[in-house]
Amino acid sequence: MTLKELAEQGKITEEMEICAKNEGVPVENIVEGLKNGSLVICKNKKGFVKKPCAIGKGVTTKINVNIGTSKDRPNIEEELEKLRVALKYGADTVMDLSTGGDLDEIRKIIRENCPVPLGTVPIYQAAIEAVEKHHKSIVEMSVKEIFDVIRKQAEDGIDFMTVHCGVTKASLERLKNKERILGVVSRGGSFIAEWIIYNNKENPLYEYFDELLEIAREYDITLSLGDGLRPGCIVDATDGAQIQELIILGELTLRAWDKGVQVMIEGPGHVPLTEIEANVRLQKKLCHGAPFYVLGPLPADIAPGYDHLVGAIGGAIAGSAGADFLCYLTPAEHLRLPTVEDVKEGVIATKIAAHIADLVKGIKSAWEWNKKMAIARAKLDWEEQIKLSIDPEKARRYREEGGISKSKACTMCGPYCAIKIFEEAFSFLKGKGYKS
Repeated sequence: MTLKELAEQGKITEEMEICAKNEGVPVENIVEGLKNGSLVICKNKKGFVKKPCAIGKGVTTKINVNIGTSKDRPNIEEELEKLRVALKYGADTVMDLSTGGDLDEIRKIIRENCPVPLGTVPIYQAAIEAVEKHHKSIVEMSVKEIFDVIRKQAEDGIDFMTVHCGVTKASLERLKNKERILGVVSRGGSFIAEWIIYNNKENPLYEYFDELLEIAREYDITLSLGDGLRPGCIVDATDGAQIQELIILGELTLRAWDKGVQVMIEGPGHVPLTEIEANVRLQKKLCHGAPFYVLGPLPADIAPGYDHLVGAIGGAIAGSAGADFLCYLTPAEHLRLPTVEDVKEGVIATKIAAHIADLVKGIKSAWEWNKKMAIARAKLDWEEQIKLSIDPEKARRYREEGGISKSKACTMCGPYCAIKIFEEAFSFLKGKGYKS
């Protein structure tokens, strides 16, 4: 049985108890979320996950980190270092998006070294193998080959899979007039779209959705219903193709729940700030409250090299509006495969966005963290401030590089520190008998 099916029977598992303890909520909340589909716990029955997490309503906003080789850089050691850094700075889940090298071996190594839920996009491997293994084009890959990869990755212990089931013949009709500046920017979405157009057949992931559900249920894989038609620039946002796909994903969500399969929905993408909240509310409505997993979103297109900051701004807004899961962006987005340092910058920026969202959501632990920092600042307790920082190493380095002021303050203000001056004045007033 899947975790969803167990929850529907009122049964409590170890994973549910761990998530409840980590979130500081009653385990009944986790059970109810799994039961009604507003929450998922990504954990394949193969049992590789040592640190399960709950994603969805009523729990902290989670972040995902993408790593993986490319054809130009098939270096697994570099990706393992990225994995180490991602985990160190707070990644809740990881996705292996490798497209270069021995994909089976790379996935196996990452899986063995990843204690948190691990996700993939199976259509990547199916498409690459069609070209490199079977010596044909992407559009010639068979339905069997696609599903063989899905099953193989499930057997390897993958916990959640992005599947672009909403890219259908009907949704692609919305792109016929080419009103978009950027047609399809999702790599998996483009593979599926090309296959549909060339073969004049329906998307196999949509047509054979029941077979996909059988595999997902067998291994208790969470299906992350992908946004293959997400907007690639802000002027394309919230158009007919995007909404058509979302409607389809909402319908598929109900079919998955009927089979006991956990589901989350992927969302845009590039969206202007004024439309982010509306996109979240629309997803929650059309997809029946299923957890929402957003890439960014990015509310501006003009910041290559700084897209981790753009995504953090959009992510904070989306999370505050109810998005449950933020996929990180790095400074290298749109430019290159990220380096280890890019991964660190992306994780921290996205972690900040998630934390800001948690404050809006009223998450008790988030407010307690900020209160502790405020108390440490009031006391000019630098060690405690560094300890509480989201990146203690950087905080300590900045503190030390700036030099230590003789006045106990930082070198920005020195003896003219506002906190120090007010504390002295307040002490004087108290000494005169004034009420505090």
